[in-house]
Amino acid sequence: MNRTRRSLLAATTAIVGSFLAATQGAHAQQQLTSKVDIAFNRYYDYDALVAQCRRLAEAYPDLVRIEELGQSVQGRTLIAIIINNPKTGPDSGKPAMYIDGNIHGNEIQAGEVVLYSAWYLASGYGQVERITKLVDESAFYLIPSINPDGRQFWFDNANTSSSSRGGQKPTDNDRDGAADEDGPEDLDGDGAITTMWRPDPNGSHKRSETDPNRMEPVTPAIMPDGTVRRGEWSFAGSEGIDNDGDGSVNEDGPGGYDPNRNWPADWQPNHVQDGAGDYPLSLPESRCVAAFIMRHPNIAAGQSYHNAGGMILRGPGAQEREGVYGGRDRSTYDAIATSGEQMLPFYRKMVIWSDLYTVHGGFVNWLAESLGVVSFTNEMWSENRIMQNGASPNEEQERLWREHVLFGQTSLPLKEVDHPTLGKVLVGGSSKYSSRIPPPFMAEEEYHRNFAFTMFHAAQMPKIRFASTEVKDLGNGLWQVDVEIANDRLIPTRTERAAARGIGQPDRLRLTGASVVLGGFASNRFAKTVSEQRFRPATLEVEDGIPGRSSRFFRFVVRGNAGDTVGLSYVAEKASPISASVSLAPTANAAATGTPASPPAAR
Repeated sequence: MNRTRRSLLAATTAIVGSFLAATQGAHAQQQLTSKVDIAFNRYYDYDALVAQCRRLAEAYPDLVRIEELGQSVQGRTLIAIIINNPKTGPDSGKPAMYIDGNIHGNEIQAGEVVLYSAWYLASGYGQVERITKLVDESAFYLIPSINPDGRQFWFDNANTSSSSRGGQKPTDNDRDGAADEDGPEDLDGDGAITTMWRPDPNGSHKRSETDPNRMEPVTPAIMPDGTVRRGEWSFAGSEGIDNDGDGSVNEDGPGGYDPNRNWPADWQPNHVQDGAGDYPLSLPESRCVAAFIMRHPNIAAGQSYHNAGGMILRGPGAQEREGVYGGRDRSTYDAIATSGEQMLPFYRKMVIWSDLYTVHGGFVNWLAESLGVVSFTNEMWSENRIMQNGASPNEEQERLWREHVLFGQTSLPLKEVDHPTLGKVLVGGSSKYSSRIPPPFMAEEEYHRNFAFTMFHAAQMPKIRFASTEVKDLGNGLWQVDVEIANDRLIPTRTERAAARGIGQPDRLRLTGASVVLGGFASNRFAKTVSEQRFRPATLEVEDGIPGRSSRFFRFVVRGNAGDTVGLSYVAEKASPISASVSLAPTANAAATGTPASPPAAR
């Protein structure tokens, strides 16, 4: 090989090597290296979901642990995943983000997004700078499924996309004295509960000539020969039998109550709010989750996942409770949700009662209204994703989507079966995977975008610091110590709701190392007066906390000697504590005038 060819080969090798190195570096930025490989293009039943969570805890013991919370109605164990870096402090000493899903059994991707969140937090630690910082500064409490019985029933049995919503405690839904006696039947044995059509010479529909598995509506019309054109089939309801002979089909299936109506905030009995249960927290699942949350007053933000519709929901659930959300709190919610709309294509920020429907006893309302936690519900998946431009698909576009993109996997052919009371009927239609659940090939993007929004929310939990301290010599052994505490995040250390109702402990600013003569609150750094706290002035109770992206001013007058050091500490339930030390040193002005200053006037 001559020198020219060797030089060319060496140069080519160097270029290729540089390209490969650059490509590998780009891949490393885009894809996590994880100790646990989990496929997110499929759905897991409850046991498999929990098994994946336990794999994470085993692979990342320094960051992840599992806590068993209690048992469901059918004896399944509810778990919480706790993610925290103990090297930066215990989880209880940091602001915590609470995340849950699958309170409705059929809303299965709500469980998967919680699993994805735990997986990304654990795997991303040390690889993704923002995730590493979040885990160092915060704690995460994740419950993948609040309704394990409903989830498992959905996987194990024939269902629709909307059934198995509740848990599995037997419930008399039709109030006839018997529980769960009229559930659906899978008449054609295809593993799904679909729709029934009965022959009818005056029917509303006919079978499509191009697709016999599709029913087309027929508008009655007089034909040229004088006959009346009518359909041949009429809708006969959901696939099933009237087991109790009351004239209704499938009206009292397994369970039937709503676990998202069983929480203490604005709970109403069944005659007002259907599915509410016997009393607040009457279900073992809601009781053990509530007990876990109450043991963690450091929870500063909450996220609950549901499906579907593409919504970022805040409370209240009922119109008469709108005043519970004060102006400052509403501004916080709006700022976070507005960012969410940019991160989640075709999602809309909404208020539950005004934009959706009335809910009494809802979970996120309990978090927000009873505990003062800034909380959202995300309704995951929107069929606007079908068109990729946000336009609602028309009937033909939906048909093309299901037949040619999903290859007909979410539709079941019409079959003729013998019904015990209706005779020959056609049974078929959409499967339980058809409408409320993203197709597997689109699922991971849905999880990641929702996870990203929740991490943005988590990054807005309060983070406080000493913005400034100033010491002034007042003469005669008295010193004025001015303190400014800033909160760099959107969420206040205490929401307006928490301050108004005295929820939890107030924040506390404490001065040590000197005798405190006066302690109080100043309107700004130049204020001549303070609002004095007359009792225990060394520990100021800050009931309304530090607002989001703002600061507050405090003033102490202490007795001490020049050169003494005093300690300052600020503690909030929903923020990491901070501390500082300040030296009592005479200011230049005081030394120049030599005139003792008077203590600030109290008001």
